[in-house]
Amino acid sequence: MNESETNSPAQTELMDQIVALRHQVFTLLLALVVVSGTLTVYLYRQASVTGKDIAAIKPQATKIIQAFSQNRVGMENFVKQLSAYGYTHPDFQPILKKYGIVPQPATTPATPAAPAAPAAPKTKK
Repeated sequence: MNESETNSPAQTELMDQIVALRHQVFTLLLALVVVSGTLTVYLYRQASVTGKDIAAIKPQATKIIQAFSQNRVGMENFVKQLSAYGYTHPDFQPILKKYGIVPQPATTPATPAAPAAPAAPKTKK
């Protein structure tokens, strides 16, 4: 008997398996292309909708930022006044701590310190 005749059914079975694997790989690649294309279209659509939303909101955001910039000095002064009030009123300090405001001593005009009196000489007994 010839070896090729005995291996023929085994070779045929292997060839069938290879063909089936090729079909499966092709199907999976085709599915991957479809899923990738669908995801790309979805992300493009989301990007365009988000761009339109940003363009619509940008003028409002600009107005808010300008208003904040104009009122910033007044807000900082208010926080300083709250801090000074909290320094003189200990009951108010927990409220300031809750909002992260550290009580600072009230700012008073600086007065020059009086010169220290000379120390009296020590006498020996």
